[in-house]
Amino acid sequence: MRPLFRRLLCFLACFGCLLSAPPPKKPKLLLAIVIDQFRYDYLLRFRSDYHSGLERLLEQGAVFTDAHYPQAATVTAVGHSTFLSGATPSASGIVGNEWLDRATGARVTSVSDDTTTVVGGAGKRAGSSPRRLLASTVGDELKRVEPESKVIGVSIKDRSAILPGGHMADGAYWYEADLQSWVTSSYYCEELPGWVKELNGEKPARRYAGVSWLPVDAKSASAPPFCTMVAGTGVRFCGSLEASPFGNEMIEEFAERAIDAEKLGQHGGTDILTVSFSSNDYVGHALGPDDPAVRDISIRTDRLLGKLLAKLEQSIGTGNTLVVLTADHGVAPMPEVNQKRKMPGGRLSAKDLAQRITGALNERFGAGDWLLPGAIATPYLNLKLVEARRLDRAQVERVAADAARGEPHIARVYTRTQLLNGEVQQDPISHAVSLGFYEPRSSDLYILPEPYYLFEATGASHGTPYDYDNHVPVIFLGPGIKAGRYSGHILVNDVAPTLADILGIEAPSGSSGRVLSEMW
Repeated sequence: MRPLFRRLLCFLACFGCLLSAPPPKKPKLLLAIVIDQFRYDYLLRFRSDYHSGLERLLEQGAVFTDAHYPQAATVTAVGHSTFLSGATPSASGIVGNEWLDRATGARVTSVSDDTTTVVGGAGKRAGSSPRRLLASTVGDELKRVEPESKVIGVSIKDRSAILPGGHMADGAYWYEADLQSWVTSSYYCEELPGWVKELNGEKPARRYAGVSWLPVDAKSASAPPFCTMVAGTGVRFCGSLEASPFGNEMIEEFAERAIDAEKLGQHGGTDILTVSFSSNDYVGHALGPDDPAVRDISIRTDRLLGKLLAKLEQSIGTGNTLVVLTADHGVAPMPEVNQKRKMPGGRLSAKDLAQRITGALNERFGAGDWLLPGAIATPYLNLKLVEARRLDRAQVERVAADAARGEPHIARVYTRTQLLNGEVQQDPISHAVSLGFYEPRSSDLYILPEPYYLFEATGASHGTPYDYDNHVPVIFLGPGIKAGRYSGHILVNDVAPTLADILGIEAPSGSSGRVLSEMW
């Protein structure tokens, strides 16, 4: 028994060492990547087509196969704010891409800021900033203790460039299609850096004028294109640069320029570069997840990631970069595609639902403009009318909710009062809706369709707590990260506290995740 006992003690000692393993060494650069609208199953469906960046991440990284967003609002602003803050909308205040500002009565976006102006391009227009984000980010906590560190964000969309970096970022840059320029906000600086001006001077968008988007495996230029940058040719018009893979190419090019010009990874502390590839989202909305163009742009994204990783190794050396990759949300199949599969799904009429709700309120409380302009899934009541008629707000909510439930293929309707008081059934969907609720900004009702049903008249969309919208990749790659597949359930909210542990800083203020130490 003694040898067995000794072996048991050795096992327990080794197990204890594993449990207490320190985090990886601090990197010179944290590269935080978001692919906008990239379902987890794209890693599986197109795996044999990946031979560059995604392949490297899948083979050499820690791949979490069951990563989800816990909140109901699976949209761009919420995903990007969650990524490096670890906060749900209930803590971050980012409840959607846009919402109604009750104080002013105006619709605002997650980053709109009238106290700032756009820097770059001609004319003066209102800018953007992270001021509506109530929580700190990994970059904020890092800059607090390492002021010399640089935090830079880039994307086609302003919210995708701004929200991951947080309040103390050194810069956030996005592309304004009508200006054909990379721009920033006076929140960060009063004048574009010289290297951004130089890039704008090269007119990068002009390279794609008249270019057709051909499949990556096309045998010749005569192959049928997915779309073209020229209208009126008989081929589907891409619509805009960002709605093609060329938008992602511009983002990657900008990231490379930033690495060189800002000397990222070459400062005393750790630098952070956040890169959000937006074009996948535009293509997915237009064509749905099952269209061949989605496979094609996924392959092209794989190649761009490989190019960016190679650039970093050339600039700061091997083993000095920690990479983390995720997506901000998934997407539902096209209802028409699902119907051919004999699966549930269809298109709902936002107009019919609004009329049903308004009709019920008119009948009960008298005629009036009861609903304010905005998305029907998150309607705001006209509180001036409610107050003018001295009505009980909760009662008006209940009447509106009962009417919405009567519309076909509406799964659930939650009222503001129910969510405030916790008067919801205790299951994962209700929990997700509660985590997405922040009373000063959230709507008076949250209307959830049945799975695979969309309010959009065309295209595909997202935004629900269903798996196809909230299941996304989470992959870490870098020195000290144990490669492999991790099948345990995690949240995207776990990314921020994990990075904070690696960087030796405080977790962001609204973080609700855990440290993924199993990959040390």
